[in-house]
This record gives sequence, structure tokens and C-alpha cells, in this order.
Amino acid sequence: MKGLLNSRRTQWVLLAAALSLPFLARALEFSFLTRVGGVVGLLMLLSLGLNVTLGYVGLFDLGFIAFYAVGAYATAILMRAHVAAPLAVVLAVALTVVIRFLLGLTILRLRGDYLAVVTMGFGEIARLTFNNLDALTNGPKGLQVRPWRPLSFLGAWKPLEFVRKESNVQFYFLIVAAVFLAAEASRRLEDSRVGRAWVAIREDEVAARLSGIPVREYKLLAFTLSAVFAGLAGALFALWDQFVTPESFIFWESILLVAIVVLGGMGSIVGVLLGALILGGIPLLMEATLSPQWIDYRYLFFGIILVLMTLFRPQGLLPSARREAELSS
Repeated sequence: MKGLLNSRRTQWVLLAAALSLPFLARALEFSFLTRVGGVVGLLMLLSLGLNVTLGYVGLFDLGFIAFYAVGAYATAILMRAHVAAPLAVVLAVALTVVIRFLLGLTILRLRGDYLAVVTMGFGEIARLTFNNLDALTNGPKGLQVRPWRPLSFLGAWKPLEFVRKESNVQFYFLIVAAVFLAAEASRRLEDSRVGRAWVAIREDEVAARLSGIPVREYKLLAFTLSAVFAGLAGALFALWDQFVTPESFIFWESILLVAIVVLGGMGSIVGVLLGALILGGIPLLMEATLSPQWIDYRYLFFGIILVLMTLFRPQGLLPSARREAELSS
């Protein structure tokens, strides 16, 4: 199954299906599906970033959502300063990478639970900073972002005229493109010499060091590169939602990302995308279709799924071949 999903032809078919979603939703008069697809796409982008550290290197990061927040707030502040949107995105991603690099320099000597606690603390520090830095972030009131329509030029072609009118559709296409590029970059990293070094560090850090692998440098590289995914997701979120508030970056969101990677299969690109589709898409569909009395039970549904996965398939739904061999032996 996983081999079929990893084939190039299947990937292009899945991309075509993703791009056709807005047209199908419009034809069926289920326009909310485009919004759902965009939110799931952002979760996919974030989860691919976390997969670089947690899946490839085994760094237990519970504060990844903080860098999503940095990308979003940096974009919002730059847009309010009348910086062009594409340049604002590039600068926001660059700032996110720099902050992630500086944090990695100080904390990557830690391992396991200690690293998890420190990253969790950084995530809360970042959220509280955005919440209390009124002069720059407007505190808990949030920041309004200047509107931007990235694909409005497509309206010049008659069959795509509705794209010019619907912001959700424009950003959906942009998010799909970002996810596709992120997945392709992850695949190339996984197959590279760097990716093999990361896996060696995850399996046995001491053995990797004795084999001549510069462990600290490779861990810092993975930790820093993951910020590109988080910063880009945050920038797209700010431009799309046109409003940024600290409540969008709570600790639960970091836990959700970890759950997505674990559910799909750590180190597996296809598995991570599937995990984001399940844990990101099902709650939104439940919220849109179920009565208010049932909405609060969606977290119970997640809990049951994760408990069953832990008991019967700890390697995840679509794990990497190496991870599946480890946990099946």
C-alpha cells in the first residue's frame, strides 16, 4: 500500500485530486470543504516540519507551534508596515529560522524528556510574550492583517473567474503548492546522505558519533530546517485568516502535531500527510455536520483512536520501512 502511495504517478494523481477539490465543492454547494482543506493543508505543512526533527532525528519537540506563531506574527507586523506580501513571507521565514537556530544552539545538548520539557516551556514563553507585548503584537486583542489576494490574476480566465472572488480558494491553491513542495523536499532529504545520518542518530546516537557523524551539527541542521516549514505555514495562515491572536498557538496545537506524526508513522511522509488528514479533517467535518451536542465528543474520539493505535499499531498507520521493521521484530 505504501509503495503504491509513494509512486510518482500516484503522487501526481493525488495532487490533481487536491487541486480539484474547490471545483467539486462549488459544484456540490459544499463550499466549506475548501476551508477545511486549507486548514488540513496547514497542518500537513507543520507536521512535515515536525517530522524532520521527531521522525528523522528523534528530537522530542513539544513547542513546535511557537515557530508557527513567529512566522504568523512576523508576517502580520511586516504587512502592517506595508511590506509587500511575498517579501513579508520570505522575511518571516528567515526570522523563524534564525530564532530556531539560536534556540537549538542552547538546548540540543539535552535529550529525551528534558528536551521535551524545555521546548514545551519555550512554546509557552513565546505565547505569553505575544500575549503581553502590547506595543508590538496588540496583546490578546490580536493583529489585523492587510488583505492580499495571491491568485486574483486567474480571474482573467473565464472558467476560473470564481477564484478571483473567493479568498479561501486562492489560499487553498497556495497551501496545496506549499505542501507539495514541502513533501518533495522532505523526500529528497530523506534519501540524501544527511537523511541517512539523521536516521543513524535517531537509532543510536553513541554509535553514530563513533562512526564519525558530527551528531550535534546534524541535529542542529534538522532542528533549524524544520523552522522553514513552520515559518511558511505561519505566514500563509496570517495572510489567509487576516487576523493573528495568541489563542491560535496554544500548547494543545503542539500536542496535536505530535499526535499526527505518531499516528501516521514517524519518519514517513505519506503517513504524516494521512495523519494530518485524519486528525485535522475529521474534527472540522464533525463540527460542520454534527449537532452542537456532539461536537464536544470529538476529543474523546481522538483519544480512543490514539489508545488503540498505541496498543495495536505503535509504528503508525503508514510507517517508514525501517521504523516498521524495528517495532514488528
